[in-house]
Amino acid sequence: MRVLVTGGAGYIGSHTVRELIRNKHEVVIMDNLSKGHRGAVPAGIPFEQGDIADRALVSDILQRYGIEAVIHFAAFSLVGESMADPAPYFRNNTAGSLALFEAMVQNRINKVIFSSTAAVYGEPEQQPITENAPKAPTNNYGLSKLMIEEILRSFDRAYGLNYVSLRYFNAAGAHISGEIGEDHHPETHLIPLVLQAALGQRESIRIFGTDYPTPDGTCVRDYIHVSDLANAHVLALEYLDREHTSNIFNLGNGEGFSVRQVIDSAVRVTGRNIAAIEDERRAGDPAVLVAGSDRIKQELGWKPEFTGIDSIVATAWKWHLNHPEGFGD
Repeated sequence: MRVLVTGGAGYIGSHTVRELIRNKHEVVIMDNLSKGHRGAVPAGIPFEQGDIADRALVSDILQRYGIEAVIHFAAFSLVGESMADPAPYFRNNTAGSLALFEAMVQNRINKVIFSSTAAVYGEPEQQPITENAPKAPTNNYGLSKLMIEEILRSFDRAYGLNYVSLRYFNAAGAHISGEIGEDHHPETHLIPLVLQAALGQRESIRIFGTDYPTPDGTCVRDYIHVSDLANAHVLALEYLDREHTSNIFNLGNGEGFSVRQVIDSAVRVTGRNIAAIEDERRAGDPAVLVAGSDRIKQELGWKPEFTGIDSIVATAWKWHLNHPEGFGD
């Protein structure tokens, strides 16, 4: 298929682009580069710099390249920022997505894979979290994504816009080649922060809370390798093309890893000492968040390749070691 990938120069988007190419799909990337990197775009792949809120531009791209489906990543994703300054999250994530979907309907394109988030669940009562768990986001980032899912549900009923929404927690790791990886400014994710400490780019890593009801007292989170996520987006695209039926799938590793386990893994993988400083809990941090992925495994045959924390951290370390300054843009 000819696929437009919005946010295709970002972290998960750039990995999905490579997975699409590997599976013989034709790819066009659209990114405004507010979070993405030009260096993450493969040579020879059409790249359009622009904003998904620009409906005229999106419509032109859809027509000019004969796009048949869209994989939609473009979004802001910092939880704390979304609470301090919510307006850009609703404007970029929610209103921008609405403009994109309107352009798709206008051009009779009826297949979209949406990069959602397990943040739509908030603080669930049961673990692992299933797709049927109540949706009660505790931050504006999760709320902006849940609103997009509601728009998609309405567009499916009214206009026949088929979608697959993929809800996942912590994307981690890097492409096995070491050519692309995680490069955020500012960086807020645990694994790259720990590896920055291993590189000497920061003095230490902070552990927020050591008295949680978990085996070692630190928070447990679901880390899923970014290439496994990318593979799931391709499977979802091919599912839509085959079934013409909307669906929602969680994506998770099947088990969680604690903050201490991640730090210990980084010490093993890098062979370097990493100073960890214990700090107070952060407000709103649940003890355990793990997504159940039985549905996508059963219905789409998805099978994650990188399940151990060391294998995930090792690919991230390869990227950070080879690109200590990220993409350098």
